[in-house]
Formats: sequence, C-alpha cells, structure tokens
Amino acid sequence: MTHSMNTAPNATASQSFAVVTDGGLDAYPSLLNDVPVAPFSVTFGDTSYRMNEISRAELFRLLETNPNHPTSSQPTPQEWMDAVRHAGMRDTLCLTISPGLSGSMNAAEQARQALGEEFNLTLHDSGTLSGAQAFQLHAACTAAARGETVETARAWMREVHAETELYFTIETLEYLRRGGRIGRVQATLGGLLNLKPVVTVDKQSGTYTNVGRARSYRGGMEAIATQVTRRYGEGTPLRVGLLFGSVREDADEVLAHLKGRHPIVWSDMTGVNPVLNVHTGPRSIGLAVAPGAWPWER
Repeated sequence: MTHSMNTAPNATASQSFAVVTDGGLDAYPSLLNDVPVAPFSVTFGDTSYRMNEISRAELFRLLETNPNHPTSSQPTPQEWMDAVRHAGMRDTLCLTISPGLSGSMNAAEQARQALGEEFNLTLHDSGTLSGAQAFQLHAACTAAARGETVETARAWMREVHAETELYFTIETLEYLRRGGRIGRVQATLGGLLNLKPVVTVDKQSGTYTNVGRARSYRGGMEAIATQVTRRYGEGTPLRVGLLFGSVREDADEVLAHLKGRHPIVWSDMTGVNPVLNVHTGPRSIGLAVAPGAWPWER
C-alpha cells in the first residue's frame, strides 16, 4: 500500500501547517498518513523505479528473476521540493527517516536551502522508519488538523518516538547482507546465518540492531511478540501497526500471539513498501507498537 504523491489531499483551510514525509514511510490506512511523499527509488541494473511506480508484486517478481541485486536511493532535493510545493503551505513540517539509515534528511536540508524564503521548512528526524515513522506522522498531522503549532507537533512526535518500538524479522539475511545494512545485526548473530534475527532500530544511533533471535522464521514471529511483552509488560494495552512482506497471513499470526497477552486498543496492517522490501527480502514480518492511548488523548 504505497501512497503516490498525487493522492495527497491539498491543505485544508483549518490546518496550521502542512506535513510531508519521505519514502521511509509505511502508511496505515486508518491513521492520518496521507501526505505528499518524497519517494525513494529502487534500481535493478540500468532500470530505476520510484517507489510509487512499482507494485509490491512486481518487486517480488524482480527479486526472484532479475540477476542484478537491487539498490535503493534516497529522494533527491528536487523530489523534496516537489512534495513541499504539492503540500501547498508556507509553513511545512518535513518528517524524515532516520539519518542512520538513509541520507534523505540531507536532501531535505538541500531542498530547504533551495526553496529559500518562499517556504518555511522545519525538518524533523523520526529516528526510525516504516510503521514507527507512520505513528509520528499521525502525531504531526493530528497537531496540524487541530490548529496546533509546529513545536507542539514536534513535542508529540518526540513522545511518540520515546514510547514506540519497531520490531521485525526476516526469512533470510541475504538481502540485508547484500545491501550492506547488516553490520551490527550480523555481529550479534555471530555469523550464524541460519538463525532469524529480531531486529529493532536503536533509539540512540537510529540504526538497526538485534534484540533477539530464533531458530526458524515462525519462531521469529513468536520472538517478536515475546519482545513486545518484555518491553511493555504483560497485560499492557497496545496500539499495534503490523507490517508484512509477501505473506499477509504472517501479520494475523503475530497479532494472534499478542492478543493472548495484551488488550489491543488499535490495530491496522500494511504491506512493507517496495524500497524497504529490497533490504528485508520478500518474506518479512514486523510491527510498530506503543502502549495505550496517543499522548494527546491522555
């Protein structure tokens, strides 16, 4: 469920500022996630696709059949400028994927300088990506819709970041390894590539790190649920945004594990976007999770 830039609604009159983000996002249908996106691109050999130009099904087909290992690239400054102009408000909040995982924020900074006085851009590092980035985007859009200031939005986003975790596991480490994203994950697995890691984004560095491991992919799904309970405590009500690769049923299975230990106050699911799938490989499962109500609802 990738969002093309063209589907974003134009700013409404009551909004106090516009929000845009980058292709690190995996958007949830039931959150305020529909904003202009500066897209990432994926390249197989000589052919490049923007993330909104290639379907997940097509990507999985190419991963299996194309002899070239794909590379991904951050949005260009021009793509950030396009997203900002599309949002159409002078005061615009730009939410980026963690600089520890991509150079997107650097491109956004170049866009800010190029736009000059025409727009007043505030850049915000999510410190994460994917579903956890979606939770922060929901916070920003909620603040904008309620007429709050950019500073209030950023305070809410920081609160959301502090209490939200992103966990995922993958069927094979091959894609992370080929993409050079595996450093600390592989180090903690001791090179035993048949083990399935439970990966998270470290809050300090904004990079991938390993918090658990399992002997099988199915065991990895259970290990994600165990990790969530360890982090928040059994019985804690949770908001759960599930993320799936090529097998949607994997998300149902992880949610079932969690329902045995926690009241689920909100859940939704979405497919991992094609550019992030390049690094995880086709079959992967993950979630963004946080306790109880949103900070502004307490």
